Amino acid sequence: MNVDTLTVPAPPSEPYVRVIPLGGCGEIGRNMTLIETNDDMVAVDCGLMFPDDEMYGVDIVINDFTYIRERAGKFRAVLVTHGHEDHIGGIPYLLREFSVPVVGTALTLALIKAKSREHKMGEVEFATVQPGDRVRYGSIEAEFVHVNHSVAGACALALRTPVGTLFHTGDFKFDQTPIDGKPADFAAIARIGEEGVLCMLADSTNAERPGHTLSERIVGEAFTNIFTRAKGRIIVASFASNVPRIQQVVDHAVQFKRRIAFLGRSLTNVVHFASELGYLKIPPNQAIRIEEVEGYPPEEVVVMTTGSQGEPMSALTRMSVRDHAKFKIVPGDTVVISATPIPGNEKSVYKTVNNLYKLGAIVVHGTDGRSHVSGHASQEELLLMLNLIRPEFFIPVHGEYRMLVQHAKLAVQTGVDSQNFFVVENGDVLEFTGEYGDKIGKTYGGNVLVDGSGVGDVGDAILRDRKLLAGDGIIMVVVTIDSEEARVIAGPDIVSRGVFYLPEAGGVLDELRAELVRIIAGCSVESMRDVNSVKEHIRSGLSKAIYGRSKRRPIIIPVVMEV
Repeated sequence: MNVDTLTVPAPPSEPYVRVIPLGGCGEIGRNMTLIETNDDMVAVDCGLMFPDDEMYGVDIVINDFTYIRERAGKFRAVLVTHGHEDHIGGIPYLLREFSVPVVGTALTLALIKAKSREHKMGEVEFATVQPGDRVRYGSIEAEFVHVNHSVAGACALALRTPVGTLFHTGDFKFDQTPIDGKPADFAAIARIGEEGVLCMLADSTNAERPGHTLSERIVGEAFTNIFTRAKGRIIVASFASNVPRIQQVVDHAVQFKRRIAFLGRSLTNVVHFASELGYLKIPPNQAIRIEEVEGYPPEEVVVMTTGSQGEPMSALTRMSVRDHAKFKIVPGDTVVISATPIPGNEKSVYKTVNNLYKLGAIVVHGTDGRSHVSGHASQEELLLMLNLIRPEFFIPVHGEYRMLVQHAKLAVQTGVDSQNFFVVENGDVLEFTGEYGDKIGKTYGGNVLVDGSGVGDVGDAILRDRKLLAGDGIIMVVVTIDSEEARVIAGPDIVSRGVFYLPEAGGVLDELRAELVRIIAGCSVESMRDVNSVKEHIRSGLSKAIYGRSKRRPIIIPVVMEV
C-alpha cells in the first residue's frame, strides 16, 4: 500500500492550500515544493542532488513523484525560480511522466531546453516570463519577483491562492552592487508584504552565517589582484551557471589584454545562451577556442572551466591528473577555484587542489583573496526579508536540518509566532485554511536513484550489495553435479575478485578448494539431489572458512550446474 494513502487525510471541503516539500529540506539539493489547492497544483522547481559516498555507482538523485501521480489530474505547471542544477536537474524526469508547461525567465528556460534536448524529450511547452510578470494556473496565480543570486534571471515567487498568498524566496541574496546593475526588487517585495502573506518559504543555506553576504563586486577586486600578479596562464574554475562570475572573468580578460577560452560542455552551453539573451557581454574576437590557446603567449591567455567541486569527470579534475586531451596544466599556471565546496564535496576538492600543486600550479582557492562569494543570503539579509514580508506562518527550506532550525529562530526574532513556524522534512504535508495552519501528514519524500538509464530501479537492497562488494569483494564457486548419482562431476572452481591478492593467493585458494570438496562431500544424498540445498551448503561453509582465515565476509555466489 502506498505511504501517501496511509498518512495524508482527505482534503477539507472548505478552500485550502497545501505545501508539500518533496526535496531540499534537510539536505543540499533536490529542491522541489508542491503547492496544492482544492482543484489545482503547481510545482516550484524540480532539482537533482549528487550521490553521497554510500550511493555506490549512482549517477544522480531525484525526487519521488508519487504524490503528483496520485493527483495528476490537477497538476498544472512547473514554476522555476532559477537555473541551477539543484532546482532544474530533475525536470526532464518529471516531464517523462507529466505533460505540463515549464515557466521561468529566459536564461532559466534556455538551460532547461538544453537538458531536454540531451534527454530527447520531444515537444515541451515552455512559458517565458520576465520579473514582474504574473501567470495563472487555475486557482493559483504566480508573480515572479527579481532577486539576486549567482545566476542571472533568478526570481522569488508570490503565489496567490484562495486562502492567501504564499511567498517563496527561491535562492537569493541582497546584493546592493550587483554586476548587472539590478538589485533585488525591494519595492515589489515590500508591496507583497503590505498586501499580507499567509506563509513564507525561504532559502536557509546561509542561515548559520552572521552578517551580510558580500557583493559579487568583491570578487572583481580579488580578480584584479590575481590578474595583476599572474605571470603565466590563468585558469578559473567556477559553477557553469554563474553568469555574473563569467562576466567578471571576461571583463578582466579584456582589461589585462588576455584572450579567453571556455572549457566544459555545460559552461560552453551557458556562455552561448547567456550571450544570446544579453545576460553576458563578450567583445568580438575576445574569445578563442581551447585548441587555439597554445598559439598565444602564456601571459595573454585565461581559461574558464568547470570542476570547482572536484567532480570526477569534470575538466579541472581531469586536468589535475593530466587526463584531459585538450589542455594540460604546466608549472607557472595560476589556477583560481572560484567556489566553496558544497557540503560533502570537500575531500574531492582538496584532492584536486593537491594534485594541482603537484603539477607546479599556483592555486587560489577557498576564501583566499576573496575569489568567491556566496550567492545565498546571510542572517542579516534573511532578517530583512522576514521584516519586508512579515508572514503569518514560516517554513525554512533549502538547507540541512540544522540550517532550517537556525532560520526558524531568526523568524521568531522578527515576530513570527513560535507556534507558526514549521521545520519540515521532505514529504511533510502542511495545510492552511481560513481557520488553521498545521502539519497534517506525510507522503513519501525519499530518494529516487538514477543509475545509467534506470530510474528508481536501484534501491536499498542493491546499495547494500554494492557496499558489500566494495568492502569485502566477491567469490564465485562453480561446480557441476550429477543429481541422480549424487556426485560431483567437475569442480569446484573458485573465482575471486576483491578478496585476495591473486598473484599471492594460490595457496589460500587451494586450501579453500579443498575445504569446498569436504563441504560438498559432507552433503547427504538427498541434499545432493537438490541444487538449492547444495548452494546453501557451499555458501555457509565457505563463508565460515573465509572468515576464519581473513576476518572478511565477501559475497559468495555458488553456481551449481546439473547434468
